[in-house]
Amino acid sequence: MSETAAARTEVAGPQPGAPAPRRDVWGRVQHGFIVFGQQREAAVFVVAVLLFGYFWVTNVNFFTKVDLVNLSQIAAPIIIIAIGEVFLLICGEIDLSVGFIFTLAPFLLHYLIDFYGVPVIPAILLTLVMGLVVGWCNGFFTVTMGLPSFITTLATGFILLGVVLYTSHAEPAIPSPALTGIGHWVSTYAWAEFTWAVVLTVIFHIVLTRTRWGLHTVSTGGNQLGSREAGIKVARIKYGNFMITGVLGAFVGVQVALQINDIDPSSGQYQPMFYAVAAAVIGGTAMLGGSGTIIGAFFGSMVLAILTDGFNVAGINANVLNIIFGAAILIAMIANVQLARLRGAGRIR
Repeated sequence: MSETAAARTEVAGPQPGAPAPRRDVWGRVQHGFIVFGQQREAAVFVVAVLLFGYFWVTNVNFFTKVDLVNLSQIAAPIIIIAIGEVFLLICGEIDLSVGFIFTLAPFLLHYLIDFYGVPVIPAILLTLVMGLVVGWCNGFFTVTMGLPSFITTLATGFILLGVVLYTSHAEPAIPSPALTGIGHWVSTYAWAEFTWAVVLTVIFHIVLTRTRWGLHTVSTGGNQLGSREAGIKVARIKYGNFMITGVLGAFVGVQVALQINDIDPSSGQYQPMFYAVAAAVIGGTAMLGGSGTIIGAFFGSMVLAILTDGFNVAGINANVLNIIFGAAILIAMIANVQLARLRGAGRIR
């Protein structure tokens, strides 16, 4: 090759089809890690993986098919309810009543089918509509009447609990045999609940990040006055997110009742709501509104589920979990506040 041809080759760089230099591959890997580290979900994902690895290494009973199914059934209700809470927290609200919608939903389904002879599919749809209506009521008292959502949803939660205890005489019931067929696809199949959780996570992640509804939700939480002036219908956004959360709560209540084949007036209530909010916060959603992530809430839910299941398998006192959950929420909130300050200063994206 002549000197002129060699010079041209050097200037033009590698020929098409030639293998990339090793340093370029390593550079891409480094860039990938940097991009990953800038994501809100990165830290909680790493925590979930480390926790899973720890329990897997320290206990032979953790990574088994039976235990993985149990882990998925612990995580799924938290994930699904956390989706709704993320949307509400982003737009500056919260729903404390969703756990009581969870409690009422299977009882309503039981009444409709066994007492009033409503066919299975319409009964399930009416049960979901109940969640929708409760969400609308929460939106009405919060948005239209101007009450804080904390107070509104606390009150509706007590009302729903009273309805459950009064109508059921505080006694459990058994789901109707007519639900056996559809129940297999809703929750009784081993991986059904988790499959629903993953599908809903993907759908609502797209809604939050790729649609006008998600953009307006973030805008509403970040600057409500500015959003109104920009033409965003803030009231409609908040109403809609309350209604989404109500429907998801009703769906989870039906799922859990069918999965354990028991309708219990003591199920649901505050625990799933607290776990869902904790998962959202641990996953990077700001309590004061304006930012949040569905994927982060998914991994936050997995962290809580792995801790719960890992402690059960290891035979550790479950009461210690409350200490760990409280510490995790505090750490997550401190991290969120510090990250917000760094973003405001322009130090990170």
